Amino acid sequence: MQRAYLDCFSGVSGNMLLGALLHAGLEEKILRETLASLPVSGYRLTIQHTSQQGLAACHVQVEVDHDQPHRHLQDISDILAASTLPDSVKKKSLAVFTRLAEAEAAVHGAAPEQVHFHEVGAVDALIDVVGTVAGFHLLGIEKTACSPLPMPHGLTKCAHGTIPLPAPAVSALLEGIPVYGVDLARELVTPTGAALVCALADDFGPMPAMILQSTGYGAGSNVRKDGCPNLLRLCLGREQQVAEAREVEIIETHLDDWNPEPWPHVSERLMAAGALDVSLTPIQMKKGRPGFELKVICGPAHTLALKQIILTETSAIGLRFHRQQRMILPRKKVAVKTRWGMVEGKEIKTPGGTVITPEYESCRALAKQRNIPLQRIYSEFCRCSDTTEVDY
Repeated sequence: MQRAYLDCFSGVSGNMLLGALLHAGLEEKILRETLASLPVSGYRLTIQHTSQQGLAACHVQVEVDHDQPHRHLQDISDILAASTLPDSVKKKSLAVFTRLAEAEAAVHGAAPEQVHFHEVGAVDALIDVVGTVAGFHLLGIEKTACSPLPMPHGLTKCAHGTIPLPAPAVSALLEGIPVYGVDLARELVTPTGAALVCALADDFGPMPAMILQSTGYGAGSNVRKDGCPNLLRLCLGREQQVAEAREVEIIETHLDDWNPEPWPHVSERLMAAGALDVSLTPIQMKKGRPGFELKVICGPAHTLALKQIILTETSAIGLRFHRQQRMILPRKKVAVKTRWGMVEGKEIKTPGGTVITPEYESCRALAKQRNIPLQRIYSEFCRCSDTTEVDY
């Protein structure tokens, strides 16, 4: 799977995204041919190779020859429909403008279809949005993650007058998205940039595990007074598909007033709900009270259900959780034929060679069935070499 990571350490805008795509490998000729399918005129696309703080980058600017009309959402939809763009690009581009319309409508107390886009309805925003969406399509990017976004302070001028930063539309667009404050009185995240990352990004957080293939830098139009380069970094790479998630979430809580007698039941429920591993560790808590640390390791898709189980089945009133990367060895499930019957195990490929280990539950079931000491089942398993691969 081809994936991308948007490192927005200096914010994000439409032209920064376009520049980063070109710098990372998108061919300029193909981009221009793609944009030429839009039934709009009166603009020039200027692409320059530049540098900031010694870092090579690409700067894209849309120069407008004459005034553009204030477009509504329906006008944008009609322009996209009349183009020869791929359907997926049309759909995603319209989704970006729909997000913008909904954000502006929420800010100004109007219906989305009544919103005049003003600056973002002009041809430059149309080129930024369609060019970025088409660029992701042309590069075959299937999954995108984005860093938390920086939020500045201060004031800026727009068609409505002087407004605070971050722009109200940006704040509306980024509800539910990780952000952090920076001590800088300059716009870093534009409404177009915010709408694009919301529509394109599947996740927000640190860079995911990938085999890095190329990196591109898109330059912003302004120079930051604090010395930080005004760049957006786009990392492109290949994700290796594996049977289990390489990124996991760790859920933890401390329990100092809980009777651990139900733990086998809680553990069973957590494993059935998708946990990869669970543990309960005795700890010494504040004021000398004995307690327990409950820890659950799971894939990101199962976190909500597991958190609800912990909060329901234990005395926990709060949880800590964070993402971690993990490395797993290639392995497959096998069955070994012993004199008493089949026993399941794992065949694991380690740096030192292949190792086959028995599964406890399978050994235990056979020992109980045959009335044989468990240790004899383990010993017999290790002596046998006749394995059969089975499905998980």
